[in-house]
Amino acid sequence: FGRKCDSPLQRTPNKQEVKVKKYLKPFLLSQEKLQEISARLKKNMIQGLGKHTHHKAPVKMLPTFVRATPDGTEKGDFLALDLGGTNFRVLYVRVMEEEQKVLKMDSQICAIPQDIMRGTGEQLFDHIAACLADFLDSQNLKGQTLPLGFTFSFPCEQIEIDKSILIHWTKGFSCSEVEGKDVVKLLRDAIHRRADYDIGSVAMVNDTVGTMMSCGYKDQSCEIGMIIGTGTNACYMEEMKNVKRVEGEDGRMCINTEWGGFGDDGSLEDIQTQFDVVVDKTSINPGIHIFEKMISGMYLGEIVRLLLVKLTEDKLLFKGKTSEALLTPGRFETRFISEIEEQDRGLKNCQNILTELGLKWDSVDVRLVRLVCDTVSIRSAHLCAAALATIVNRIRENRGLDYLKTTVGVDGTVYRKHPNFSDKLQAMVHRLAPNCSITFLVSEDGSGKGAAMVTAVAQRQALSHLLEDSDSDRKEDEEEDK
Repeated sequence: FGRKCDSPLQRTPNKQEVKVKKYLKPFLLSQEKLQEISARLKKNMIQGLGKHTHHKAPVKMLPTFVRATPDGTEKGDFLALDLGGTNFRVLYVRVMEEEQKVLKMDSQICAIPQDIMRGTGEQLFDHIAACLADFLDSQNLKGQTLPLGFTFSFPCEQIEIDKSILIHWTKGFSCSEVEGKDVVKLLRDAIHRRADYDIGSVAMVNDTVGTMMSCGYKDQSCEIGMIIGTGTNACYMEEMKNVKRVEGEDGRMCINTEWGGFGDDGSLEDIQTQFDVVVDKTSINPGIHIFEKMISGMYLGEIVRLLLVKLTEDKLLFKGKTSEALLTPGRFETRFISEIEEQDRGLKNCQNILTELGLKWDSVDVRLVRLVCDTVSIRSAHLCAAALATIVNRIRENRGLDYLKTTVGVDGTVYRKHPNFSDKLQAMVHRLAPNCSITFLVSEDGSGKGAAMVTAVAQRQALSHLLEDSDSDRKEDEEEDK
């Protein structure tokens, strides 16, 4: 378990503690069990990559059409649009080759009113185009035609780097005439209706890919992106010959795993606790994203709350007396776990939180609540480590290497804010992938700077193909002249 010192487990456990540990036992996953889970995920990933099996795969393995990571020669000015909720951001980004830096020159946040979120697609994209026009005006950029990276955080089927079909709306959006349509075309159409500015090439970007790319300029061995926040996901560079759904055998392509769906086929039932089952059943999407519900920030607080309720009802906490707050779903926030597990202030934070929840506690209660938080967050870190180990081991095997040195770009509040999540994750990955040396880099603005970086790489590649084509044309002409 958790802390290096002041750990609830470093005292002699009393009877109450021994009983509480019985409830926590199903959350403790051995290294062998984690290896088994990793092997199941590997099987699911292969299924997701298959031409005839992907439609049934719980782990979707979506091609992103991002065919390279940064090589350090990218440069220029770019725009980025980040749409994933009730606000969207517009950014002006400069990529500087000499300093190997991605600078955010300026940005603006625009609100999306409720009536537009539920109106027509034309209204939504006209609103986005108008906000983009205001931003370009404020930056004196209207005369320029800049390439744009578009982070669109809704379920899409990507057809090309600049063509992405919305499958269905989520997060309270229900704009008509958008589902089943290409969102890049809808954006371009809205800009052309205005006719007062234009944009250059567009690259559609998933936020996980943006996370990888925002780290890739600084560290060119970054080939994996991972998010552990409200939700969880990962992407990595896969060999093209294994991406059966896309034509071509050469090179690599970034695959958006959508690993949150791992377990949607029932393959994680043996490690789901009674508390995980309740969290799933009472969620807005029962049976969907089972792995995510055991790991991510949206659900960890609720798992802890359900455990505390059960332990109190069974008279192992708070002298058997719950409170209205503790019995309210969602009332025990995931951030409480991070605050309770802090090294120096954790004890005091725990006392304050329990008081705030209307609970009468003693020192044993505080110790046991910390133990519960510790157990749930360690399981999350270890499951995440098992999934990441699957990816790094796959990259190593794909390349026929005895030893792989790679970098993971990471983002998300659970990874960033929890006091020991990253340490636990890294230690377990090291044990599950002993032939891989992994550097972890915290991403800087994956959906903004990362989106611009995807566009910069796509532009560099397009230019290089153009030069190759003109070179081969010139050689053909020379042959004919001879």
